[in-house]
Amino acid sequence: MAMNSLKNPYNIPIGSWIKGKWHNNRYQIQRELGRGANGVVYLAEWNGRKVAVKMSETHYTVTSETNVLKALSKAQGVTLGPSLLDVDDWESGNRKYAFYVMEYIEGEQFLQFIIRKGTIWLDILILQLLSDLQIFHRNGWVFGDLKPDNLIVTSLPVKLRCIDVGGTTQIGRAIKEFTEFFDRGYWELGSRRAEPSYDLFAVAMVMMNAYYPNRFPKKKGGIEQLKQMIVQREGLKRYEQVILRALTGQYKQATEMRKDLLDLTALKGTKISSFRSTKKNIVRTQRKKKRKITGVIETILILLIIGFLYGFYIYARIG
Repeated sequence: MAMNSLKNPYNIPIGSWIKGKWHNNRYQIQRELGRGANGVVYLAEWNGRKVAVKMSETHYTVTSETNVLKALSKAQGVTLGPSLLDVDDWESGNRKYAFYVMEYIEGEQFLQFIIRKGTIWLDILILQLLSDLQIFHRNGWVFGDLKPDNLIVTSLPVKLRCIDVGGTTQIGRAIKEFTEFFDRGYWELGSRRAEPSYDLFAVAMVMMNAYYPNRFPKKKGGIEQLKQMIVQREGLKRYEQVILRALTGQYKQATEMRKDLLDLTALKGTKISSFRSTKKNIVRTQRKKKRKITGVIETILILLIIGFLYGFYIYARIG
């Protein structure tokens, strides 16, 4: 459950056009993507391109979140969040809305991807996440409301992306938006001060969520219940030491957690190489099969053509 809810929810009919007051860009609403504490996000079309439009009744929300997206764009190597495309106002009747337009990230929701593909992908995706978080933290920001609902897995290449930066907070300030299951304050395991360890607690809970897709209710504060939930899942138990260190705030940087996860899963060399090698072998085999089939078809066509020409030659001589 999110910390806040939109006090005055509003709906924009599908097919409606939104025209920016200052930049005159026009966006046609396709459907609602999500409704959160600070606004509503819609899928829209702009010049034949799919985009995500976030509407809010407060300019503060739009200014705050667009500042985050601008900071993300300046952080080299980070592709976690969407890119910012436009910021404007929209007037409808007597009401005025601030909005911004961002890249629409197409992909599969994190938990659905893990359920479909298997937890073998958890190592790879969490390592990606920790790499991006390290750069993000170094630039002075904490994601805050980090949870599977906000994470999308894209294909070609497989990449973990965040579709909502509404909870992002500058380091040192109070977390402005959170979801209880992923909040260390809810579990009585730390403050809601924006610092890297706050995000790393959430990463550990994301890993637990992968093995408990329906999550679980809090029975008491502290670490004991979470310890019990870890050992009750065989696959999760192998991450026990890494998860416990993250839950108890022992990691101060994402690189520390990433190193331990690499060491634990033995992905540092052999498995990643093996994974890439296996993938290359599959592609190579598929190409060979395709070439073989193509070669057979070509041979048959050549034989048919030769047979036709020979038959025509015989017929011409007899005639």
